[in-house]
Amino acid sequence: MDELHFETQLAAVAAAIGDKTRIRMLCALMDGCAYTATELSTVADVSASTASSHLARLQDQCLIACVPQGRHRYFRLANLQVAEALEKLMGLAVPDQITLRSNTPQRLRFARTCYDHMAGELAVALHDRLCSRGWINSEHYTLSDDGQQAFKRLGWSIAPITGQRKFACACLDWSERRPHLGGHLGAMLLLAFERQGWVVRQLDSRALQLTSLGKKALLAHFDLVFK
Repeated sequence: MDELHFETQLAAVAAAIGDKTRIRMLCALMDGCAYTATELSTVADVSASTASSHLARLQDQCLIACVPQGRHRYFRLANLQVAEALEKLMGLAVPDQITLRSNTPQRLRFARTCYDHMAGELAVALHDRLCSRGWINSEHYTLSDDGQQAFKRLGWSIAPITGQRKFACACLDWSERRPHLGGHLGAMLLLAFERQGWVVRQLDSRALQLTSLGKKALLAHFDLVFK
């Protein structure tokens, strides 16, 4: 790709993202789920026809993908890289911590999905505890022998990595301004938390609810206290 074509393509991607309606749609898709055009039009507060043109623009720039299912067409983020880029842009958009805390709903600040892993206060605290206990090497983000044994005691199995995804990485949390755990391991932890009933997804947002069982488990296994 020559420099001129690269610059033109980069500008086109930026322009596709740089619209309030399309941003609302992209943020809605950050929960990792797929939605119909009608559902996304409701989220963005636009007509169905307007939503369709915006979705086409996002598809043209490979930011979202269409998944046909029977008579319906669902839309989701194109890939993990798009989700990671959006998360970083959210951090750039809210540089002032005081303003952020006053405007962002508490339930989203506390726990939410970041595509396929956990984010928010809960996820940051868990990241820090895994590192401080030496279960995760905070420099290379590998799982130590102690970490592997601890995960086995908790009944957590880590599925093999598919594709080129990193095993684990630090993902800067846009609300806490500190890293939470991303990558394959971060996704596996969210799956484990859900399977064990420690967190449940909210139907109308990216928010995660920490259950009473989850509070007891976090105290017992990680010495983390949440009210």
